[in-house]
Amino acid sequence: MIETDRRTLLRAGAGLALTGALATGCAATGTGPAAHARPPGAKTPGPAPAAPAPRRLPGLPDQITHGPRTRPRVALTFHGQGDPATAKALLDQAEKAGARITVLAVGSWLDEHPELARRILEGGHDLGNHTHHHLDVNDMSEADAYAEITGCADRLRRLTGSIGTWFRPSRTQTATPLVARLARRAGYPHVLSYDVDSLDFTSPGAPAVTRKIAAEIRPGSVVSLHFGYADTVAALPAVLQELERRGLRAVTTTELLT
Repeated sequence: MIETDRRTLLRAGAGLALTGALATGCAATGTGPAAHARPPGAKTPGPAPAAPAPRRLPGLPDQITHGPRTRPRVALTFHGQGDPATAKALLDQAEKAGARITVLAVGSWLDEHPELARRILEGGHDLGNHTHHHLDVNDMSEADAYAEITGCADRLRRLTGSIGTWFRPSRTQTATPLVARLARRAGYPHVLSYDVDSLDFTSPGAPAVTRKIAAEIRPGSVVSLHFGYADTVAALPAVLQELERRGLRAVTTTELLT
């Protein structure tokens, strides 16, 4: 009974999120009420640049934790959720330093802030899928887990014309075999994990975030970080300086692996 009630609530929440997404989509295309609030002469934004479609990378495992150790590149990957101002600050800092990042967005977050899809892609970054509601996807039934993956994929497709470049399961470092199979069914050949966890979501302070990354990062590393945390914003300049000192370049996950 508890499991049935949980699934019922999850599906109801997904329905509400979809309703909000459709309303947001109408406003973005100039057909909803928000369109009439634009100043006279304001231009309606066009669609965001299309994210590359996911493709199978030969020689790589189904679940990827890092890239080649022989090239001086690393991937800084951010879970996309939280205050959009924090997200924009991180994007600005990365671009100022010539770095490119990977954003694994939560679908419901994209519903609330659809303009960030355009902002991420126009900055030259990767944009991918981190489920729709950011629940424990490994603990869900097959139907609910698939709905979480495809729910976010649908938002990405609506905003960018693509389901995004990568899938990372929510609230876990690695996917179960079931979730990995469901991700492949949804169009994601690989699950993107990581080998360096910054632990920035614990808010340990910017110096601690920087030390954690500096102690573990090496060529080919994939680092887990988060939008929405002030410590992450404060730590990023020092992290990028440390990478430069070591001769490492922050690139998108696609660049890291191809």
